[in-house]
Amino acid sequence: LDDSANRRLVITEGFLATDAVLNLVVDITAGLVVHPAMIERAMADEMPFMITENVLMRAVAAGGDRQALHEVIRELSLESVRRMKEEAADNDLVARLRAHPQLAPHVHDADLDPARYVGRAPEQVDEFLAEVLEPLLASHAHRDGRFAARVKV
Repeated sequence: LDDSANRRLVITEGFLATDAVLNLVVDITAGLVVHPAMIERAMADEMPFMITENVLMRAVAAGGDRQALHEVIRELSLESVRRMKEEAADNDLVARLRAHPQLAPHVHDADLDPARYVGRAPEQVDEFLAEVLEPLLASHAHRDGRFAARVKV
């Protein structure tokens, strides 16, 4: 004996909830505007923090004390964040790392390239578009881009 009556209710309600969530997603993203300059600004603000692991690993491999260098990077990072928040200053962490004698040789410009941190994401997106999204859109071409997703509040 199973709980088939409950399953009939729960599965149905699950699909209805999923449909409602998807309607919200369509409604919210319909007017989405992407500002590339803002994305670049956010990347410029965050990238210096992302390179600290590479800098630390190279400095330790060259004989540096991991704990001591980690503390130096932490202090430099906190000071950079403080300036960004309190003075609306640009992120100067890379300059601070380059000014430190033990860290400077291990700060490489190549680490600041965002493409080094995305792995296979570009290829995976292309594959998804070609193998999933484009066939799905083609199967609904008769809708002429119109989907009934309206949210009434």
